[in-house]
Amino acid sequence: MKTDYRTAQLSSADRAMLDYAYTLTVEPASLARADVEKLRAQGYNDTAILQINLIASWFNYINRVADGLGVGRP
Repeated sequence: MKTDYRTAQLSSADRAMLDYAYTLTVEPASLARADVEKLRAQGYNDTAILQINLIASWFNYINRVADGLGVGRP
């Protein structure tokens, strides 16, 4: 799962969550209502969807802050 979550044995709900987080990270402008509906179809409610979005967004943000400051680089 470390190198590619798509090859891991995951539940369909976990895969949908990670697909959403991946898209939010790599192609955020491509997200649409249908992406949220996929999460709902897997049993996620609005609170869970908001949490998924906030956590993925926060990690994206903090990684860019660290990158911009050169954290972890010699």
